[in-house]
Formats: sequence, structure tokens, C-alpha cells
Amino acid sequence: MRTVASLPYEITEEDHVWIPVSDGVRLSARIWRPVASDGEPVPAILEYIPYRHRDLTSVRDSVHHPYLAGHGYACVRVDIRGSGESEGVLADEYLEREQLDAEDVLEWIAAQPWCSGRTGMMGISWGGFAALQVAARKPPSLNAIAISSFTDDRYADDMHYMGGCLLSDNVAEASTMFAYATLPPDPALAGERWRELWNERLENCGLWAGEWLSHQRRDDYWRHASVCDNYSDIQVPVLASSGWADGYSNAVSRLLANLDVPRRGLIGPWSHKYPHLGRPGPAIGYLQELVRWWDHWLKDVENGVMDGPMLQTWMQDSVPPSTSYEDRPGRWVGEPSWPSPHVRPSEHRLARHRIARPGEDVPEENLSVESPLSVGQFAGKWASYSAPPDLPYDQREEDGGSLVFDTDELTESCEILGSPVVDLEVSADKPVAQVAVRLSDVAPDGRATRVTYGLLNLTHRDGHDEPEPLEPGKRYRVRVELNAVAQAFPAGHRIRLSLSSSYWPLAWPPPEPAMVTVHTGRSSVTLPVRPMAEADEVPARPFDEPEGTEPLPATQIEPGEQRWTVSRDLIDYRSALDIVKNEGKVRFEDIDLDVTRNVFERYSWVADDFCSPVAETSWSMTFARGEWEARSETRTRVSCTPTEFVIDAQLDAYEGERRTFSRNWHRTVPRDQV
Repeated sequence: MRTVASLPYEITEEDHVWIPVSDGVRLSARIWRPVASDGEPVPAILEYIPYRHRDLTSVRDSVHHPYLAGHGYACVRVDIRGSGESEGVLADEYLEREQLDAEDVLEWIAAQPWCSGRTGMMGISWGGFAALQVAARKPPSLNAIAISSFTDDRYADDMHYMGGCLLSDNVAEASTMFAYATLPPDPALAGERWRELWNERLENCGLWAGEWLSHQRRDDYWRHASVCDNYSDIQVPVLASSGWADGYSNAVSRLLANLDVPRRGLIGPWSHKYPHLGRPGPAIGYLQELVRWWDHWLKDVENGVMDGPMLQTWMQDSVPPSTSYEDRPGRWVGEPSWPSPHVRPSEHRLARHRIARPGEDVPEENLSVESPLSVGQFAGKWASYSAPPDLPYDQREEDGGSLVFDTDELTESCEILGSPVVDLEVSADKPVAQVAVRLSDVAPDGRATRVTYGLLNLTHRDGHDEPEPLEPGKRYRVRVELNAVAQAFPAGHRIRLSLSSSYWPLAWPPPEPAMVTVHTGRSSVTLPVRPMAEADEVPARPFDEPEGTEPLPATQIEPGEQRWTVSRDLIDYRSALDIVKNEGKVRFEDIDLDVTRNVFERYSWVADDFCSPVAETSWSMTFARGEWEARSETRTRVSCTPTEFVIDAQLDAYEGERRTFSRNWHRTVPRDQV
């Protein structure tokens, strides 16, 4: 990334500002703005997340907020209540109180003498969620949003559930927030109250994993703040971006298809990263794109930001399977609208271990699979973070426990853009069963690179609101929509569809092994083919090189460690996926603060015992300055029986080596056809 030292506006920074909200709680903000805004008010941009602006996101924030401020904006980075130095308790995600606070914050910002009264919101992940959800509430000052890695459907397309299947990321993310919600404020700002504020968080943080597991169908809990239930609530322009390696790639195209406001979509090859920090590369000059976006919608500059295609996306070339890529080869392509007039559905029936040619007659046969629990050990994470390497590996071992259907060898390149759809006529021998469907690019040497995938809990075949058990042996028509993707399959390769009846540890398996039977001839895969003969709609101008302001100084005092290990003991048949994500010790030089972060995840199972899976996570985070040291340690363990999920969790807080708080949780949650 290119570091920019000279900006159009000289800026000033306030590293801690209190913003009061309507119930008396004060939220902590960091503000960057042009010095000239003292006399010439400017529009403001809010980023609203719970990840601690003073330390844990300070380096990232220092790259883009001063950059935008230097182009004529007041950038306000606010910690959600109960996080960082903000008062209160962080009890769950996307609560009504959180959104009321955001409205209060926007009202406060718009009333400041340095603000023109026009605001925007930006963010990635939680910040993207927040901007979209707050936009649906129509705060009067909000004129536009720019969001990355988000969803419009909290149940069907988030890290909790997929196709009605419980994701292991549900446990991992609950553990992440269990850790973040129990961190102390900084005594340098909170003063003597720091311990009182910390104890309030420790006493009231709640068990996020239990809350999320208590809602296994799409009920009012998930409908809250899911803007897909009423897209017309969004009445401001939207710039939406994500990456094909991220778990949140689908919502961009849904917004393009369903919103009735000015909108642009951008999908690169990236994992869960901002586009200017995108990995795998190529990263792009996203901050320059933001300046043009805000200039147009917050300053009324006619700069052509809406010219060119509605959707710009990276068409990925074929690559060998790997858990990590520095760059993904490919090219930018554009679509004038979405759904695209350039994409045509190509339906192929499933034959015996073969994907038939379009229009080919296929006899009906019954093909059955009862997958071992080992299918899924190379699936990677639901959402890739690129550290440690977490993309899916070679699918050949996974295919050994799956039904496999291959095309003939391709005689010419084939490109797809959008969501492949698999229509199945299936039956199962148990009342609860699932199917995992994977689409892979198979090279001439046999190596198989997973391109996309989808999951379906078959009890959710008619929707996620009211699941119904299967009648063993009865045939059902079901549809599995795979994650959207842009992918080129070269001549000489084959396209493979693989179906398995389990996919652990990416998704929790059903209560007992189920034999799933696919009835060929009446089952098919439909590919969203984008003919290469049609000219690409290219961007109105190429993307610039990534650039930003110089990051705050941070020194690695102790090295971190990243590991992703799959193990199997052939004596007792115990297997595990161990993930180590240790950041080591980092000193934030500007505030003389040392932060240590150590994270461990284990997903284990025994043979093909479908009630043996266990998900375990532990976090340890230490903050230290001089003689002051505070540490939070959290542990979460989720196991199961045929009828229940079992949650055990522990929280310990330390001042130095003295434990000052300890609490244990034990909770069981009935399995709701999951």
C-alpha cells in the first residue's frame, strides 16, 4: 500500500471525545477532521463498531480515517456501548438499544459546529451491518452509506446458520464477542472508575453462545434488523462490497437486485478485509473510491461516480487448491444491472456420477451416501480471514465420502457468475438429515479446487420458519442455492458436483448418521453461465493502487503464532482440527500500551459417532502499562447429545496475577431438528 503524506486538507485529531446518548450512557469516540472545519463545516462519516478504537483497531483506523479527513470530511469512530472506553454493557449484537445509540450519535454529529449537517456511515463486518441497519431507520442526517462484508439476512446468510445448518463459526464468533465484551477500559481515560466499569461488564456480559443456539429457526430474534424483510426501508445510496473468499459475498447482489436507490456493487477475490487491504490480492484503491462516493453524495460533486457498470467483480481464473493465496489471477468484469443480462442459466441433469450435457436424457437411478464425519476437515472457515491460512484444501479426500458428479472434459473455457443452484429429488432414512453440496474445478491431474458450496438441513426444505421432520423413505423436491461466485473453468478441466450428508466441522452434523439417496434424472445443477463471447463491461476507469495515511506506530514485542492442524489417531479414532491465532505482544507506541492476544480453537470428533463433535475455544487478552496489568480469559465448550446442545463456559479476570472475578456457565439447549 502506498503511504500518502500530503493531503488536500490539514487535519486535527481528538483521540477521546464523549458522546452522550438518550439514556445517559456516554460513548467514546475518536475524531479526525479538517482544521478548516472550525469555520467551514464539512460532512461527517461515522464508523460504529465494538472493537476498541483506542488500541485494537487503532492502526487500521489510522490508515483510512485521517485519509478521508484529509479530503474534507469529519471522520468519527465510535465504540459501541460496553466496548473500549464506552460506558454500559455489550450484551448482544444489533440490539434495539445499539441502533438507538447510533441514531443519537448521528444527531450529535450533525449538530456539531464543524459538521455541515450531512452524514454518511461506513464499515466492514459489524460496521457494515450497523450502517445498513441504521439506514433502514431513516435518521434525517444520513445521506449515504458504504458497507463491506455484511448481510441483509441475519439468519440465512450470517455466521450463525446456513441452509438451516448450525455453523461452527456460530461458536467461534460467540467466543470472540465473549472475549471482547469482557475487556477493561483504559485507566488512562477512565481514571479510578475503570475497575467499576470493568466489573459491570464482567457481571452482565451474558452467554452469547447460549442466546444464538436458542434460536435455531428464523424467528423474530433474527428478523430484527434483517433488512431483507423490507428493502424499501433503505432510502439512501449504497456502495456495497465484499470478497469471494468471504462468507458475506451473497448480500451484495441481493442489494443490487432489490434496492430502489442509487447503488454500486464491488466484489473482489478478497477474504474478510476492506478492499484496500484485500487478501488474496489484488487489493484496490478503495479509499479513493470512497472519496469519490462521499464527494458525490455528501458534497454534490458531479464526478461520474455512478458511471459505468452497477456491479464490478473479479472473474477468478483457475488455481490449484491451496489454503492461502497471495493473489488470485483473473480480471475485472462489469455488469450493467443485476440480475445481469449477460448471465444465462444452463441446466444439467445429474446422471450416474456424471453431470449430463444440456438437454441430454438421463435415466432415473438411486444413488445413496452416508458420509463419514471426516468429510469437511478440509473445508476451511465459513468466512476466511487469511490468518492463519483458512481456505479449503484439495477436495479429493472429501470426495471419497461423497456422491460425485463430473462433467465431460471441457472443450472450451466456461465462466460462471452468480449462484449455482442444485435441484434434488432426495429421500433419507432418518427424520433429520442434511446435504452439503460443493462445486469444484478439477484439473487434468485430478486436483480439485472448491469453487463454491451450499448447505441444506432437509427439515428446512420448505423454509426456515417452521421446519418439518422428514418421513423416512419419502421423496422430496429440494433446492440448494450455492454461494455466489465468479469463476473461469479452462478447457481440459472438468466441473465437479459433490454431495455429502455431513460437513463437519464447518457445520454441525445431524443427531445421527443418515443415508441420503439422490434420484438421478430428476435432479439437476443449474450454472449461471456468462458467455465469454460477450464483451465485458469494464469500469469507467481502472482502480487505483491502494493508498492510505501512515499507520500509527506499533511494535511487535513478542512474536505471534498461526497454525491450522488436522490430526487423526488410528488407535482410538479421535480426530481434531486445531486452530492457533496468537497475535503475540504488541506495543501501541502512541499510548505506551502493551496488548497480548492468544486464541485457540479445537473442533474434535470420534470415529463416526455423530454425538461426539465438540467445539472448544479459548481467548486470553492482556493489557499492560507500567505497573498496571489486566487480563480477561474466556473459554467456551459446545457438545451435544441426540436431543440437546450442551454449553459450558468460563470467565476469569485478573489484575496482575490476582484473579478478581470468576464465573461459570452450564446450559443445555434442546435441538430443534438441527
